[in-house]
Amino acid sequence: MEQRFAIDPVRQEVLAEAHTIVIKVGTQVLTDAQGILDPQRVRHLAEQIERIRQTGRRVALVSSGAIGAGMGRLGLRQRPKDLRYLQAAAAVGQSVLMAIYEEAFARYGYHAAQLLLTAGDFDHRVRYLNVRNTLLTLFELNCVPVINENDTVSVAEIRFGDNDHLAALVANLIQAPLLVLLTVVEGLYDRDPSQPGARLLNTIPDVDDRVLQLAGAGRSQLGSGGMKSKLKAARLVTLAGGCVIVANGRREGVLDAIVAGEPVGTLFLPRGGVLRARQRWIGWAAQPRGKLIVDAGAREAIEKRGRSLLPIGIVRVLGNFSKGDVVAIVDTEGREFARGLTNYAAADLRKICGLRSDRLAEVLGPDYYEEAVHRDNLVVTT
Repeated sequence: MEQRFAIDPVRQEVLAEAHTIVIKVGTQVLTDAQGILDPQRVRHLAEQIERIRQTGRRVALVSSGAIGAGMGRLGLRQRPKDLRYLQAAAAVGQSVLMAIYEEAFARYGYHAAQLLLTAGDFDHRVRYLNVRNTLLTLFELNCVPVINENDTVSVAEIRFGDNDHLAALVANLIQAPLLVLLTVVEGLYDRDPSQPGARLLNTIPDVDDRVLQLAGAGRSQLGSGGMKSKLKAARLVTLAGGCVIVANGRREGVLDAIVAGEPVGTLFLPRGGVLRARQRWIGWAAQPRGKLIVDAGAREAIEKRGRSLLPIGIVRVLGNFSKGDVVAIVDTEGREFARGLTNYAAADLRKICGLRSDRLAEVLGPDYYEEAVHRDNLVVTT
């Protein structure tokens, strides 16, 4: 029998604001123990998504399962370790996965729309905006976007790493107030859930280092993620002003319970205010082209007082980048705490790092910027 819980007023408030929901479903939620895609599980997921859409909300689905589906179709009983075989399994499995989604959603009169993305689509500003426009247009056309990493072409250097990270980037891309990560555990526990007395944590106000340490290093046999990857994804979304729920995707009616405001899984609350789409791209989507190592005074000015980064606060410049590129801003211990768009190429910054503003003209001439990274183009990431 389906278990129901009392309504959580905090979650009710979260859901009231969630006009758009990104749902990520893991490989093991959709497949059996042998890794074969189970169409009935897909149909059950689609049924719940339909009920969410009936409330007027928009839903984007980030779905794992292509490699697992390909394994089942090809008769592979263990996840391949060789990249070639992983990509081949994804090529076979993606068509199987989408055919089942299309059939499941067609029962309700709309279509599944496939988007296969790579990390480069988020790193490049124009491609990033193109993906966003495509997603928003699909919503207008009454479609459900089904998003996956393009495993057939992605390699280690350009991969997201797992679909949890991809789902977080998608949520930030379309400024979705809520990301739901469906896995095969109930949520985040205060210790290893196999230990006696382990307690499920209902709400996490801040994904800090202490919370990150609650996750083990393990991964699922068929998937590429684990609780650690889900906590990192939760951190990306909550820093940008969104909420995240991690819940058991095999629990009957789990999405219905979430939308009803029931306290299933673990809710991660936003850390600060909602950031603009451009800030989300600077802070978490684009890959930094270099690093600026800054002193303690510069870090305090940026983090605590909302100031721009001035050349006088820069200790060292790492990498070769151009004006307008995204750079990581790190302290002298190597800890990144911000990202921003640089006003200078690396070669010019090396000439002026550590200099007072009144000396910049001596080195660069009359055409110079007082700020190395202007506050309007800077995002604190911690």
